[in-house]
Amino acid sequence: MKVRLIIMLKQGVLDPQGKAINHALHNLSFQEVQGVRVGRVIDLEVQETSPDQAKARAAEMAKQLLANGVIEDFEIEVMA
Repeated sequence: MKVRLIIMLKQGVLDPQGKAINHALHNLSFQEVQGVRVGRVIDLEVQETSPDQAKARAAEMAKQLLANGVIEDFEIEVMA
């Protein structure tokens, strides 16, 4: 079963990479961009048959290793 983790900085945490991209887009005449936040996507292939169990295991992985709970939030999508 495939599981996708989307990890983003929490609201209020400064995102220097996002700010740099926003600035660069403005320099390239993309003035409509109002803000950029940068995150990570991690796709996992897990041996689970239950989507709920796959999601629970992915949450454990995120909490223990893949996401920094102090400054990052994560979402989990089960992709079947």
